[in-house]
Amino acid sequence: MRHEDLNTPILNQSTEHPFPKREPIKHLLIGSPKAVNSTIHYLQVIGYASVGDWSPLLPTANPGEFMSILSRQILMQ
Repeated sequence: MRHEDLNTPILNQSTEHPFPKREPIKHLLIGSPKAVNSTIHYLQVIGYASVGDWSPLLPTANPGEFMSILSRQILMQ
């Protein structure tokens, strides 16, 4: 290796995807409180998101219908 090579920073060894990019995504569950909570717990069981990551149940404009939101940053390839 030449001396000048040691002083040259390596900016990018792969020109295709130099740095992983993260993008926000929101999941929205809408349904009865039982259905929404059941789905939230199932997603925790399979390791996707913890129960505490979801918003509290919020009523929608429809009687008996509720929603919960999960915001995540996902890695884009």
